[in-house]
Amino acid sequence: MIIPRSTFARLSVRWLPFADSASEGLPLSQILRLSLFQVSVGMATVLLLGTLNRVMIVELSLAASIVAFMIALPVLVAPFRALLGFRSDTHRSAIGWKRIPYLWFGSLWQFGGLAIMPFALIVLSGDNVHDVPFAGEVLAALAFLMTGLGLHMTQTAGIALAADRADDTTRPRVVALLYVTFLAGMAVSALVVGWLLRDFSELQLIRVIQGCAVVTIALNLIALWKQEKVRPMSRTEREAPRPAFRDAWADYLRGGQAGRLLAVVFAGSLAFNMQDVLLEPYGGEILGLSVSATTMLTAAWATGALLGFALAARWLARGQDHARLAARGILIGIAAFSAVIFAAPMDSAALFFAGAFGIGLGAGLFAVSTLTAAMEMPRRGIVGGGLALGAWGAAQATAAGLAVAAGGGLRDLVQGLAGAGYLGEALNVPEIGYSVVYHIEIALLFVTLALLGPLVRTRIITPDSPHKPQRIGLADFPT
Repeated sequence: MIIPRSTFARLSVRWLPFADSASEGLPLSQILRLSLFQVSVGMATVLLLGTLNRVMIVELSLAASIVAFMIALPVLVAPFRALLGFRSDTHRSAIGWKRIPYLWFGSLWQFGGLAIMPFALIVLSGDNVHDVPFAGEVLAALAFLMTGLGLHMTQTAGIALAADRADDTTRPRVVALLYVTFLAGMAVSALVVGWLLRDFSELQLIRVIQGCAVVTIALNLIALWKQEKVRPMSRTEREAPRPAFRDAWADYLRGGQAGRLLAVVFAGSLAFNMQDVLLEPYGGEILGLSVSATTMLTAAWATGALLGFALAARWLARGQDHARLAARGILIGIAAFSAVIFAAPMDSAALFFAGAFGIGLGAGLFAVSTLTAAMEMPRRGIVGGGLALGAWGAAQATAAGLAVAAGGGLRDLVQGLAGAGYLGEALNVPEIGYSVVYHIEIALLFVTLALLGPLVRTRIITPDSPHKPQRIGLADFPT
């Protein structure tokens, strides 16, 4: 029996998750090639927030407060993503390029930061004798700052370029594809980097990080090649006045409950991210896991986040309220942090990995729900969905950076007080610093629930007006 070709076409659109994201102006092959920049961003994220913080604390014996400060530097650059995106929207170029310059220079910053990072870390660890005071701290801070700036610039310009090239129908699906590619890149990079560092040494650390730098520039060059068309601009167009960012930002803040929603995003992100610098060292120092094993935590977290996106899509299709879904993610996070806390007294690596998976699941539900709510805020005149995404990203990333710095500092402070005997003999245990931070995160999640309450919609469903569930696709994911 011969199956008609149209049947295959319908099957591909039905079962392949990104087959319906292609359009005449942006074929699927070019979408997949452009998405490679998200793989490089995911790889850098794994290094900054996963592998390197454990290596610096456990293998290089650096104080957690110093490590937390280094990790927080690239995260604190993220609030400028809204400004970067706005500037690329209004960029003036003789050949008409808006996104490619930001994507290219972001790649260079990212490459340069990763290239010098391993040497800066070795100097910071004190293995080499030098006469320059604070040389290790300055070099390491520079490397992390360069990588973070390049990471955020590349991702902002790349997603904006994809949105420019897609048509109105496929644009949400294209941006959703790029976001899923970022998480998949994190998961794959965590597995590969963990396998390469299974036999840790300083020479191997240099090889792996500089190898990541080379892979980054290669992937981004392939991704941006011939992706933006040349559109020559006249001198009059280049000299035309640009819109003011402050006007666009003020316009967004007039959108109803935007202030409370941003407070919810800030508090929730603070709660979910204080563990970023501590989870892998906790597994290595308290549970005795290897570098390779603790790096797998990032893969577990990313898998949980992807599942969170899928569940949020299913529940949103059934008409559930965004705030209620965010609350569900918070409750999952509370259970997950509890599992991480109990992993130490029970000496259970399985419970520890389950907790990491649950943190990703809860954070994924929370992120999707709050981002969708942000993009549905009423907006007028100057702004569109891009600034809503930037506002959400600014609140989320600022909280994440502060959380990383606070998490490491609190861990060192509590551990020092316990070691000096100020907390009593019962609390003078190796895991006390980590445990206090995890308990604070649980408390912050309850605070987030309280802030979230007024945003929950109350609906009365009568037999005369039943809600009819609708299917949800990639177009319904937040962009």
